[in-house]
Amino acid sequence: MNKLTKLLGSELMATDTFIRAITHRSAEGKHNERMEFLGDSVLGLIITTELYQRIPRASEGYLSRLRASLVNENALAGIASELAIGDFLRLGQGELKSGGFRRKSIIADAFEAIVGCIYLEQGMESAKAFVLTAYGERLDNLPTEDSLKDPKSRLQEFLQSRGYDLPEYNLIDTQGEAHRQTFTAECVIPKLNIRTTGTSGSRRKAEQEAAELAFQQVTAK
Repeated sequence: MNKLTKLLGSELMATDTFIRAITHRSAEGKHNERMEFLGDSVLGLIITTELYQRIPRASEGYLSRLRASLVNENALAGIASELAIGDFLRLGQGELKSGGFRRKSIIADAFEAIVGCIYLEQGMESAKAFVLTAYGERLDNLPTEDSLKDPKSRLQEFLQSRGYDLPEYNLIDTQGEAHRQTFTAECVIPKLNIRTTGTSGSRRKAEQEAAELAFQQVTAK
């Protein structure tokens, strides 16, 4: 028996609410966007409450980063894949042909819609039980606070703790048309003779990439 069926039961999966939860907007009939909207809030509350109770001494910043690491498209798509939610999706012909049942955004949204479905049909406690079971070891093996900080923050804190000046970031190249540009930024730490570059579709991400490379260098010294 499929894991999702074991968790939900055939009775719930036969309801109109569940059918709607697994119906993508590309298919005919009522789709799951409104239910995904509801499920997103229910899921956020469940995960936030669980983190708050599990880690009583965690700062607000750490809790926020933890929640963001657990409730994002990649994390949700990973869980949806483990539950084989794609096997249940109702998609239009175009999405079927293009492999929509494997697309991260679609299966992640469907997972949230299913959470919304459980909430509507069975209440918050059932939704909570489903979410905590689905997340499983992800909640038992939470990442450390340092590992969740963005590269620029980690680099800045490391340098400050050792009395060094803050790194400098410069945009050194921009290519492509306005709506599809590629940015190259550099991170410079003069006193340590470190200069790294990063390239990405946004200036912020390019700076983060450069900062990550610089962080690797300073921690290796």
